[in-house]
Amino acid sequence: MHMDAKYLRDFYTRPLGTVVRRRLGKRLRAHWPQLKGLTVVGLGFATPYLGLFREEAAAVTALMPARQGALVWPRRGPVKTALIDEQALPLPAASVDRLLVIHSLEMVEGVRPFLREIWRVLRPEGRLLLVVPNRRSIWSRIDATPFGHGQPYNRGQLERLLDDAMFTPVGWSTALHMPPWERRVLVRSIAVWERLGGAIAPAFAGVNIIEAQKELLAPIGGGSKVRATPKLVTVGGDAFVTL
Repeated sequence: MHMDAKYLRDFYTRPLGTVVRRRLGKRLRAHWPQLKGLTVVGLGFATPYLGLFREEAAAVTALMPARQGALVWPRRGPVKTALIDEQALPLPAASVDRLLVIHSLEMVEGVRPFLREIWRVLRPEGRLLLVVPNRRSIWSRIDATPFGHGQPYNRGQLERLLDDAMFTPVGWSTALHMPPWERRVLVRSIAVWERLGGAIAPAFAGVNIIEAQKELLAPIGGGSKVRATPKLVTVGGDAFVTL
């Protein structure tokens, strides 16, 4: 079951959420250092991270599942969020260059149709970036953060899911090596935790980050029909602010 968009927004306004956004943002930027002129889509709750790419990408859009709810983003300018059915994305086939999925895969009921729909909308040279709670981590066992909800995965499970959906993993990384505790001394020492944890015990990181490329040998088939985007639903009445 999807988490509520307001809960996710509120997490990223907390001190721990701010640390998570910064650490994950660095990892995502390392995977995608240059996106000039590309079309970027965030699926799930990706707005805390899409701001990394707004200045250089040709277009940036945030798609939020109906069961989660949507928030207006960004605060200024045209709204770039849409409420969608994750099994039938309102996008033409082969129309997206980069697709970031966060706070999503662990929540969907039909994982294979979900990944195949992502395959459909990606361009032949398109890349998928998944951020998924790590099954071995303490983060997946404590529900005080969004990473403690839904179905966590280890690396082997993710490889099998991607292979079944006609994706080839091309890059792996981990993040969130500190415990998910909102203590001031812990938050201040995050750089040390990340450096030591990444070197000593990467298998126990809070999240697995997987970059995958679309395989072109898969049959496209009929695909899903493009549908009009439903009316945007706001939660809490405030726009989400990318810090």
